[in-house]
Amino acid sequence: MSVDTVKRAQAGDEGAFATLLRPVIAPAYRLAGGMLHDPYAAEDTVQEASLKAWRNLDQLKPGAEMRPWFLGIVANECRSVRRTRWWSVLKVSDPEPAVAPGDAVGGDAMAAHADLRRAIRRLRHRRRLLLVLHWYLDLPMAEIAAITNSSEDAVKSELSRAVRQLRGLLGEGEA
Repeated sequence: MSVDTVKRAQAGDEGAFATLLRPVIAPAYRLAGGMLHDPYAAEDTVQEASLKAWRNLDQLKPGAEMRPWFLGIVANECRSVRRTRWWSVLKVSDPEPAVAPGDAVGGDAMAAHADLRRAIRRLRHRRRLLLVLHWYLDLPMAEIAAITNSSEDAVKSELSRAVRQLRGLLGEGEA
């Protein structure tokens, strides 16, 4: 990301903003999908985050990376979505897998995946966010720290606690 592109976008150049946003949209959808477990809500969340990023582009510091800044906005939007009353009213449970566990090849794996998704949804927002950023997006600790406004040591500690809690929720020694 060039400083010139950021300055042009901050001056109102929509094309420059699109250039900045293009490489971070796919990770943003993966983040929102991992946090919300609803593709439609994830799409809406990324769109809303894009609008907020456009309106607040002046807050992107010169030389700062776009990805951690934008993913931080997406993470905050995910938290806001999950806090709304309508989310809890309208959110329905995940559909049952088409193949019952153990009925066919992959049935046990599908059941285990569904159990993992349910366990992840039971975690607090911050722990879920750290797991999604680390496992789904495969981001380095430094970038996760930038997204969450934390130190790398704090991220490592909280991620360790999240994994421990997830193991407990799954009732297994391995998550």
